[in-house]
Amino acid sequence: MRETVGEKIFRIIVLAGLTVFVAVPLYVMVTTSLKPLGDVQAGFSWIPSRLTITPFIEMWSTVPLAKYFMNSLIVTTVATLFSVGVATLAAYAVSRWRFRGRGPFMTTVLSTQMFPGVLFLLPLYLIFVNIDATFGVPLVGTRIGLIITYLTFSLPFAIWMLVGYFDGIPRELDQAGKVDGASNLTILLRIILPAARPGIVAVAIYAFMTAWGEVLFASVLTTEETRTLAVGLRQYATQTNVYWNQVLAASLAVSIPVVVGFLMMQKNFVAGLTAGAVK
Repeated sequence: MRETVGEKIFRIIVLAGLTVFVAVPLYVMVTTSLKPLGDVQAGFSWIPSRLTITPFIEMWSTVPLAKYFMNSLIVTTVATLFSVGVATLAAYAVSRWRFRGRGPFMTTVLSTQMFPGVLFLLPLYLIFVNIDATFGVPLVGTRIGLIITYLTFSLPFAIWMLVGYFDGIPRELDQAGKVDGASNLTILLRIILPAARPGIVAVAIYAFMTAWGEVLFASVLTTEETRTLAVGLRQYATQTNVYWNQVLAASLAVSIPVVVGFLMMQKNFVAGLTAGAVK
């Protein structure tokens, strides 16, 4: 069915509006990060009177941004790896075997996505405190506690999506592997995972982005030593001043790696989401 002239004009108007909606905040963010603090506090202007890279230099010394960046990178990467690994094993088992409790398990996995995360903050905090008191394993204020928290966020959706993706992979591949004497683990690693690469990438990106920008749990479960970027950016606001240019400079700097990584894997991400949803 060919697109009419009216539909084409409407599509162009909508896309132009969305582009402006996204581009204007980005323009303000970039220009403000290049302004001296005095110009920012003097009032808003679309065209900067002078530009400087000083905010990008000073942002590393105003707050320990490098430490926050490293904390976020470690926590997010480990949580992503565990989420992908556990979800892959669980999804493969659910997809390939019919066992007792399979239906309730998938129902439970999906039901966890229906509740807002703030409802789990106090119970999770109390669980961590009791584990520390009972077993002497500190989780509040540690990277391990935050990794476990983010794992609980991304794991249910990751399992659900990978089950749909694995269901679309022919079972004849498993049978061919068994004929050649391969174990179930070998079949998963050497046959299923290469075929499911788009789904794996989609799950990894979802888990990474979920953990990278999370604020609520990170603000409660971290200390000064384990603080992540999402919480650490608030340190640019003091009792006497707010370094708006450095806030935006830091936000821009820490967003670039994530945006570049997402753009590099965009095709696999879209393919994985589409296949997991349809199958």
